[in-house]
Parts: sequence; structure tokens; C-alpha cells
Amino acid sequence: MKQGSQADPPRQHLRLSVVVPAYNEAKLIESCLSSITESLDIAGVVRGEYELIVVDNASTDDTAQRALSLGARLIHEPVRQIARARNAGARAASGEWLVFLDADSWPDGALFSDLLETMHDSSVVGGGCTLRMDGLPWSVAWIAWLWKLCSKSLGWAAGAFVFCRSDAFRAVNGFDDSLFAGEEINLSRKLKCYARWRGMRFVILSRNPLRTSTRKADLYSSSEIWSAFGRMARHPRRFFHDPSVCFLWYDGRR
Repeated sequence: MKQGSQADPPRQHLRLSVVVPAYNEAKLIESCLSSITESLDIAGVVRGEYELIVVDNASTDDTAQRALSLGARLIHEPVRQIARARNAGARAASGEWLVFLDADSWPDGALFSDLLETMHDSSVVGGGCTLRMDGLPWSVAWIAWLWKLCSKSLGWAAGAFVFCRSDAFRAVNGFDDSLFAGEEINLSRKLKCYARWRGMRFVILSRNPLRTSTRKADLYSSSEIWSAFGRMARHPRRFFHDPSVCFLWYDGRR
């Protein structure tokens, strides 16, 4: 029997599975899930056409209980790793399309409307969107600017919002669970290759950016952030494969 506090919705035609990985997200999970359901409703997606899956990634707070209280399906992934959590959610998903959305982000109806329009285009295999981080300190704002430039010019999806056809996701073996960071870039590259061989496209939506938190800039000093990116530049392979090196994602600070 699937975990959850409510019966799962009818599954005659699940168009969309929204997967939210969550580690100790008690402060934000409710507002994130509420924004997802409200925005899907605004975009015209009825409850029977989508499912909302929260992957509890070894939380020690009441993230799971809060997710259940809002009717999400709950999946547990005991190994603390973002790629594994996203893959666990995808394995449980039934939708024709997958959307991976971070718990510290709040999509709006306009973004989901853009997504639905894109899903109707048979030439699109997947993609991502640009991000909006309100009140980002100037000392690290350049990182957000650089990421936006890379995302749009290179076709890299931000981990906060990645979408793709579920059959394509399975065909490229999903996220690489040897990676502790950068797994969204790796998936973007694999999906772009998949699309290229089939005459399809991988797109970055930019008309209505996703509002996401400035949490890292709020919780870490500029010197810590600079130090992390310096390590990435000096030892890229170790950075992406060692959670102790990419500490911005794994030291548990919330």
C-alpha cells in the first residue's frame, strides 16, 4: 500500500508527476506544496491529471508529516543525496511528464502555463527555466547572473526546476547518482543528446522565471561561497563526487 494520508487520485490519465526532494524542509515544504497545487489549478491542471510526490531524504524533522498533511505521496530515500532522491521520486511516478522542483521554490500559474504549452509541443523532450531570487546580496549576485547566462546559452536546466518526458528520463537512466552536485547539468546534457538523435529539442523557459530562495546566500558568508566555488575550480571531479567538498548542499544548514 502506498504511503500517504489520503487515497491516491484517479490515474486514468496522469499527465504530470511533480517530484519534490526534501531534506529537513519543515520551514518551507508547506508553502512550496501549496504554491504548486494553487499554480497548477490556475494553469488549468485538474487534480486527477497530476500527482505530487515528496521524497523525504533522511530528514530528522517533521518534513514528512507536513507533506502528508497536504495530500502529497510520500517516498523515503534513506541515502542523503539529491540525485538519489530525485531518482526515487521518478521511479514512483506515473505521469507522462516529470517535473523536479526544489522545496525552497515557489512556482506560479504563469510558469506552469508555459510548461503546459511546452508539453503540447511534440518536438520538446524536456528543459528547465530561469530563476528569480529576490533580495540576493550583491556579493553573490554575480553567481546568479553567471548561471542565468550559462543556462540560456548552453541549455542547462537549474536543479530547482527540471522537466522532461518520463520515457526519455528512463531512456537516459535518470540522474547520475554518483554525483552529489551538478546532476542537473549532467541530465541536461544526456537529454540534449537524446533529443538531438531524434530531431527534438531541450528548452529553457524564460518568460516567467521560477521564484526560488536565497537560502545559501543567507546561511553562508561570501567567503564560504567563494571557497566552495574555488574548490570546484581546483578539483572539479572531487567536488562533484564528494559531499564533504560540496558542503553548500550537504552540511545540513537550514
